[in-house]
Parts: sequence; structure tokens; C-alpha cells
Amino acid sequence: MGTDENIRTGPHCIFRMHVHLVFLTKYRHSVFTTQHLTRCEEIMRAVCEDFEAQLVEFNGETSHIHLLVNFPPKVAVARLVNSLKGVSSRRLRQEFPDLARHYWRAQRLWSGSYFAGSVAGAPLSTVKQYIEQQNRTP
Repeated sequence: MGTDENIRTGPHCIFRMHVHLVFLTKYRHSVFTTQHLTRCEEIMRAVCEDFEAQLVEFNGETSHIHLLVNFPPKVAVARLVNSLKGVSSRRLRQEFPDLARHYWRAQRLWSGSYFAGSVAGAPLSTVKQYIEQQNRTP
């Protein structure tokens, strides 16, 4: 194997696993500002650290976010997604009353569905560039 900074090691394995995640707001409402997205990224990074995962890239628009996550094989993507969505929804609604008012009835920030795509087939640079090019409007 050549040297690659994306290769990680665990106690009994060597791995390079990435997933591209997309979360939509409930009802696809356009509610995020740059301030919301900045705080959301901080929350997502902290959750990833709890799972020994790395948030490689994050960006979003007013109604959805994109994440590129490097995660160890012991982590189930569904568990990671549930934590990312649950923790971020709770904290963002607590910290930003405008979001809480907007979703007062649903009590959820995120749609119940999500996209998760393996990045093994695409070069990481291509996926990172796609996420970086999301139009973050105020």
C-alpha cells in the first residue's frame, strides 16, 4: 500500500471508509442562514468525534446539508445518522428560537429520510468539491 493520509488504523484493521450524507429539512422548508449552518457544522463535528469519525467536509443551503464523513468499520451508518440528526435538531431548536417557532408543530428539524452514498467509487476530491460548491446564502 502506498502512503495515503485518508487511511486510518484501528486495533485490528486498516480502513478508509467515507460516506456522503444529505439531510433535508422537514417539509423541505428553506430555514437555514449562514449562522445556522455554521453552528450545525460545529454540532456535527462534535457528534462525529463521539463516534471516532471525522467530518471531512460540510456545507449546505437553506433547506439541506451535505456531509462527507470518514468513519471506522465498527460504526453503523444508521446509528451515526440518527445521532447527527437527533442531536443537531435538538440543539439548533434550543439555540435558535426562530427554528423552534418554525417547527413548533413537528418538533423535528429534519425530514425522516436521508441520503447516504458510499464514496468508494468517486474520488474524494470530486465529492469534496461538490459539497464545497453548495450555495450557502444568508
